[in-house]
Amino acid sequence: MSPQAAGILQLTALIAALALAYRPLGDYMAKVYSSEKHYAPEKWIYKVIGANPAAEMRWPSYLRAVLAFSAVSVLFLYLLQRIQGSLPGSLGFSSIDPDQAFNTAASFVANTNWQSYYGEQAMGHVVQTGGLAVQNFLSAAVGMAVAVALVRGFARSRTGELGNFWADLVRGTVRILVPISVIGAIILVACGAIQNFSGIHQVGQFMGGTQEWNGGAVASQEAIKELGTNGGGYFNANSAHPFENPNPLSNLFEIFLILLIPFALTRTFGRMVGSLRQGYAILGAMAVIWIGFTALMMWTEFAHRGPAFEIAGGAMEGKETRFGIAGSSIFAVATTLTSTGAVNSFHSSYTGFGGGITMLGMQLGEIAPGGVGSGLYGMLIMAVIAVFLAGLMVGRTPEYLGKKIGTRQIKLAACYILITPALVLGFTAVAMALPTPADSMTNSGAHGFSEILYAYTSGANNNGSAFAGLNADTEWFNTTIGIAMLLGRFVPMVFVLALAGSLAEQKPVPETAGTLRTDKPLYAGLLVGTILIITGLTYFPALALGPLAEGLAS
Repeated sequence: MSPQAAGILQLTALIAALALAYRPLGDYMAKVYSSEKHYAPEKWIYKVIGANPAAEMRWPSYLRAVLAFSAVSVLFLYLLQRIQGSLPGSLGFSSIDPDQAFNTAASFVANTNWQSYYGEQAMGHVVQTGGLAVQNFLSAAVGMAVAVALVRGFARSRTGELGNFWADLVRGTVRILVPISVIGAIILVACGAIQNFSGIHQVGQFMGGTQEWNGGAVASQEAIKELGTNGGGYFNANSAHPFENPNPLSNLFEIFLILLIPFALTRTFGRMVGSLRQGYAILGAMAVIWIGFTALMMWTEFAHRGPAFEIAGGAMEGKETRFGIAGSSIFAVATTLTSTGAVNSFHSSYTGFGGGITMLGMQLGEIAPGGVGSGLYGMLIMAVIAVFLAGLMVGRTPEYLGKKIGTRQIKLAACYILITPALVLGFTAVAMALPTPADSMTNSGAHGFSEILYAYTSGANNNGSAFAGLNADTEWFNTTIGIAMLLGRFVPMVFVLALAGSLAEQKPVPETAGTLRTDKPLYAGLLVGTILIITGLTYFPALALGPLAEGLAS
């Protein structure tokens, strides 16, 4: 079987697995977030944190709860890293420096999981399991809670109440993320991923010397790393490391975990607003972009010409031979079209156009299917923009799901789509203008510019993957990327929740003959076009200086 045929077979199997899980998981999550019943473990948690899960919140209260919880999480994780040297199970590693501790705390709480350190050489068992792995669950649950709040904004009327953040947070963690992660960890262990708390030990000879590795609770962290679209690896090589991702089967399963909840949330959305067809329209837009990007990436990496490429069967530089071009390309697109950031190959080694595809996937806003929760609310924001544009073209007041899209709603949506590009392009411009940040670049010219652009694109969009080649462990990058991650995560949430509150207060508008049908393929196509045009206009000049210039020159 040719590598291309094997790639198509992998993609087909992945789509089939996602299709089988779509309906039961989507319906289950809708029941979880609509239920009024509280399980015993949940009641205990509410009692400990002093929360009343039955108390409804308006959007300012919901937002304050999100920000307060996340601020405490950042502080806790920062302090845990700063005292690591005094903790048991630290494996002899010293405490983390202040700038890197801030960067890592901001990264994992913001669901970014950007790492400017070598995991196996910096973090002990306590920080890995009690700090980083815990935030993998909680940051994902926060994103899901905000998405559900926006869905309630569309579903409810004549009320500003969006549910209870604490109930949404606890249910998302206890009833969804933990059970699936347990099953996922068992499957990964069966595939060969390690799961232990061993210390540092020698594993053999390496280029005339000994090589040392430490063990860890890798499989359990790997499961929630992918399921929660987190991406932070136990080891520096991330999912290219055989302890995290042993073989092609585990590779395909990890991609499945990355895409599972973001795609299934579209059915949850359809259930909660009372129209499954609306969920299918959003799903269709996501699927078209994801399949299109995957096909384009595989074509780019297989078709690149040159003697070395032809001998290897394609652009194999930076890719694991056990995954090949197909497994690497599918993973790269999945991780950059979501907010995962895990890598099983090194994007800096992709062809110029291939590297550009990974960047563009993040710059779309990671909405196809996007991060856990953040993908759905990002796509719904774009759906509001698309409805508004359609209304302008036909001269009608735009409506979406029975809610009028007026001045307030479109201003909030516009602010949402502007904040991330402002962070990415602003920080990139400053970094390129200053002399010190440029010293961290391994390459010069278009590829060197791509390293900087990718870093801030990854941070501000809460992706976390690295282009490789950039030394980001400096005070400048640790601080500025940390700030970009926090602003890129929580400022958009302000606009999402404000929009949810304004929609929930509205009285539903009855559907008429002139109402735009947003559950039809025509609208899904309009939505895809809107996403690509807005992103293209925003980022094309920067992409032209980096990956496009490199691709055209090769």
